[in-house]
Amino acid sequence: MFTFPVAHFSSSGTALSTTMAVAHATSPYVTIYNTSDRSKVANPSTLPASTGNGVAFNSSGSLMAVAHATSPYVTIYNTSDWSKVTNPSTLPANTGNGVAFNSSGSLMAVAHSTSPFVTIYNTSDWSKVTNPSTLPANTGRGVAFNSSGSLMAVVHTTSPYVTIYNTSDWSKVTNPSTLPASTGRGVAFNSSGSLMAVAHATSPFVTIYNTSDWSKVTNPSTLPASTGRGVAFNSSGSLMAVAHDNSPFVIIYNTSDWSKVTNPSTLPTNDGNGVAFNSSGSLMAVAHTTSPFVTIYNTSDWSKVTNPSTLPASTGIGVAFN
Repeated sequence: MFTFPVAHFSSSGTALSTTMAVAHATSPYVTIYNTSDRSKVANPSTLPASTGNGVAFNSSGSLMAVAHATSPYVTIYNTSDWSKVTNPSTLPANTGNGVAFNSSGSLMAVAHSTSPFVTIYNTSDWSKVTNPSTLPANTGRGVAFNSSGSLMAVVHTTSPYVTIYNTSDWSKVTNPSTLPASTGRGVAFNSSGSLMAVAHATSPFVTIYNTSDWSKVTNPSTLPASTGRGVAFNSSGSLMAVAHDNSPFVIIYNTSDWSKVTNPSTLPTNDGNGVAFNSSGSLMAVAHTTSPFVTIYNTSDWSKVTNPSTLPASTGIGVAFN
């Protein structure tokens, strides 16, 4: 099963709040939509090289990056005209699995399949930041920055399954005393930076931490049904969603008490690989393994939004809104 994420909405010539991108398994490997009418934006003239595993926008919406399976492993676009940015001179070492920008947009990080498992860039000139002295333990599956940009977390395939860094000097934060149960698949911070959640491969399938002391939050009483593959908070931090294997394919929590929100009446059609909320929190999208490959919800009542007329080409792996 793929573990890649779905991306953000952003469209040339319109407000970036009206765009969504989905990273997926076959050409064109990323599909971009105007969220106002779910119309498809014309493909970039230069496509990602192969399977899109993750996608992200910078905070201003001027850039979009797609992490993918073959060299150059990450492809970066100017969203004003979807022109390709010149590749960094130092590429990620292998398959890009996840990508993220910090809140100021000054840094971009790619989680990837061989050492150093994460590669970090200065976006001003796409120069590579010196590797942290302590690297992630194995294949990087996902990466996220907190809202202030002071922390970066990488989830990976062997213990401790998540590695957290101070971005001021790239020193490693002491591991939480309770680690995720197995391979980390997705990671996210809430908007205030007070919480970090890791989606992972064995029960409880998601592990949530207080970032003040890295103590583990008590598990929700209703856990995801199986392997957690993606996790996201809405902009206010009141909701957290986990995309996972097995029905209902996505589970949504009230973060005030970790109670489960009632499932949408129309579920994603198969295993969830990625999940994202738009910036206002009015929409949530789930990338998944069978058609329509992405399912979008109104969060006011969890009603399903009409599918885009042009669907992603195959398995949705990542999703995000700008």
